[in-house]
Amino acid sequence: MTLPLMPKATAVWLIDKTALTFEQVADFCGMHPLEVQAIADGEVAQGIMGYDPVANSQVTAADITRCEADPNARLRILASAVPATKKTRGGRYTPVAKRNDRPDAIAFLLRNYPQLSELQLSKLLGTTKETIQKVRERSHWNSPNIKPRDPVILGLCKQSDLNEAISQANDRLLKEGRQVPPPPPPMTEHDAA
Repeated sequence: MTLPLMPKATAVWLIDKTALTFEQVADFCGMHPLEVQAIADGEVAQGIMGYDPVANSQVTAADITRCEADPNARLRILASAVPATKKTRGGRYTPVAKRNDRPDAIAFLLRNYPQLSELQLSKLLGTTKETIQKVRERSHWNSPNIKPRDPVILGLCKQSDLNEAISQANDRLLKEGRQVPPPPPPMTEHDAA
């Protein structure tokens, strides 16, 4: 269940302004009933101003009244109070320690999944098209030392993201009427070394 904004401040307001049971307040705010009781006794959350969930469209006054009449009823947070998660755009940060692994991951993806576009590769690995091109043409400054290694194992992308990109690339090839390349063979211990 989604919790209200500022759960402790919401609990303070509900304790002060309503006749809800400690269990009802605890369930709504994602707290333990003993913690709610401690707030009511003034042992916890001293000085915290109450946060009105009705005024902030997290719960309706009618829902509070319904729950005050029935101790077994539970408050429900309004769907409009749940913040929509938005996907952020922009470059992916790669820690300094893993940046030298990027060319290895690019080489792995170019060798095993040639259907991936440069745009997909750059989004997956947080790299530039220029770097991908240099690895492809073997003109990268560190070309002699590049060994193709799985980007998931290196921690540069998630397996789910890689699978999604491969699926999109395969769908694109099918729409264009081209043949989808076979999946790469499983890695052996010799390949991993």
